[in-house]
Amino acid sequence: MKAIVYQSYGSPDVLELKEIEKPTPNDNEMLIKIHAAAVTPLDWHFMTGTPFLARIMAGLFKPKHKVLGTQVAGQVKAVGKNVKRFQPGDEVFGRSITCGGFAEYVCIPAEEAWLKPADMSFEEATAVLFSGITALICLCDLGQLKSGQKVLINGASGGVGTLATPIAKSFGAKVTGVCSSRNLDLVRSIGADQVIDYTQEDFTQNGERYDLIFDAVGKRSFSDCQRVLSPEGIYITTAFSPALALKGKWISMTGSQKMIPMPPVEPKPEIRKLFEELLETGKLTPIIDRCYSLSEVPKAFRYYEKGHTQGRIVITI
Repeated sequence: MKAIVYQSYGSPDVLELKEIEKPTPNDNEMLIKIHAAAVTPLDWHFMTGTPFLARIMAGLFKPKHKVLGTQVAGQVKAVGKNVKRFQPGDEVFGRSITCGGFAEYVCIPAEEAWLKPADMSFEEATAVLFSGITALICLCDLGQLKSGQKVLINGASGGVGTLATPIAKSFGAKVTGVCSSRNLDLVRSIGADQVIDYTQEDFTQNGERYDLIFDAVGKRSFSDCQRVLSPEGIYITTAFSPALALKGKWISMTGSQKMIPMPPVEPKPEIRKLFEELLETGKLTPIIDRCYSLSEVPKAFRYYEKGHTQGRIVITI
């Protein structure tokens, strides 16, 4: 089968299209014929090996898994003997915990897969998982989102932000989205009550107060945001490091405000259930910026590195 392979950490130049052996599912896995795979921040960290914390999962000196791609959607071709929930022919989407998604086939654990909604394309299905789960963890688990709160989402036009905005609205929050000039209409269209163009206005200087600030792109620090956070407000960021985690604990212990960097953890069962409920009711509609072919994965990463995507980048296979 064809796959995008890399042997060392670095820029998109380390990625090569090669023929490799098709995988065989273990007892608890399914073999998926991939139709679409999402480009996520996790894939970029695994490609570059940065920050160094990423190498704990990806490999200390060189990649343990030679094919990137953690979020996939496609059709089940074979199942392991212990798999009961799915059968060959099912259209599914899910997560490959050992990567492998930028290829024609991949094996993923059955517990990391969901049936694809009939009215959702493969491209939409692969785009919704990482963004939806991340947004729910940050808003509903770490942020303890409540109806009536004033919520600010920095990076509202990105892959996570374009789902965090409607999720916050569905919980009854008043949402302010921060994005660039070209994305103002997009962020309004997904439900933001107010939109701030960061090229024209610094939201940390406007005098507003927010109960919850979610920095979905990890670009603004707690120190930047503290002045516009309510006295008992919570600041959540997708940026993470051990130093940030320690700082967050200190801030939360010594004051009424909280600063929480999102740790690399598995979603709790209640978050997975909430994701499924929102998916079933049609409240999770991902935005897809661009689609690239399998051979264009390096090009897709170069576009991702510019940092101006609207929603998620998808690889079609």
